[in-house]
Amino acid sequence: MFGARYRIVAAHDADIGLNAVQSYVLQENAHFVFNIQTTNAGNKYGELVLDKELDREEQQELKLLLTAVDGGSPQRTGTVVIHVSILDANDNAPVFSESVYTASLQENSPLNTPVIRVSASDADEGINGEITYEFSRLSEKSKKLFSLDEKTGEIVVTAKINYEEGSKYELMVVAKDGYGLSSEAKVVIDIVDVNDNAPEIIVKSLSSSIPENAPPGTEVGIINVQDRDSDKNGQVRCSIQGNAPFKLWILISPVRLDIR
Repeated sequence: MFGARYRIVAAHDADIGLNAVQSYVLQENAHFVFNIQTTNAGNKYGELVLDKELDREEQQELKLLLTAVDGGSPQRTGTVVIHVSILDANDNAPVFSESVYTASLQENSPLNTPVIRVSASDADEGINGEITYEFSRLSEKSKKLFSLDEKTGEIVVTAKINYEEGSKYELMVVAKDGYGLSSEAKVVIDIVDVNDNAPEIIVKSLSSSIPENAPPGTEVGIINVQDRDSDKNGQVRCSIQGNAPFKLWILISPVRLDIR
């Protein structure tokens, strides 16, 4: 903490009066200054005062050279090296390797299929740098479909994935360290359509009988054909097998059946 004070044991000098220790000199450094204090008995001691905050991730140890100077003539000095060990504080939150992760997943993928693994790092050490993962603000539907390993950050499939029920999922993942500092990343999962739906034929209207002299072009029935798959998997081609005296008028929807 800035301004923190650390008392240094006074240097010993067998001489007295002016020939005893009169001052201290701290080698110039980036973090500490040295203040000289005097007790009621007139003895001098020093304090290391933190002048600039330390960062263990930049430097784990400092060596400071302190010199004690007496007032005699010739002047004599004594030196000591002060070892400062910098302890870790939980001052770094986890950082994800990416802010947005993307993955593609085929519908109908088996249970426990790996989807993607997120990864975060923490510059702190020990428990301050231990990371766990969890979902945040997850919909009930996504909770049923995906699970997240809190230790490895791997997301896997936990239920049947159906493109027709959802073509994209966005999951928010939180990384937390041992004392609760956290960060967040987004995972976007695009579901790839598989041709797993057969076309469905729905008869909208159909004449049960047709006069033998009905002219060509007479409408016989209207048929609706649907396929729940997407893109090419959902494109349907209709045809009449054999030599039946009918032809199809292909409309966007439905299909019209006429006499040829």
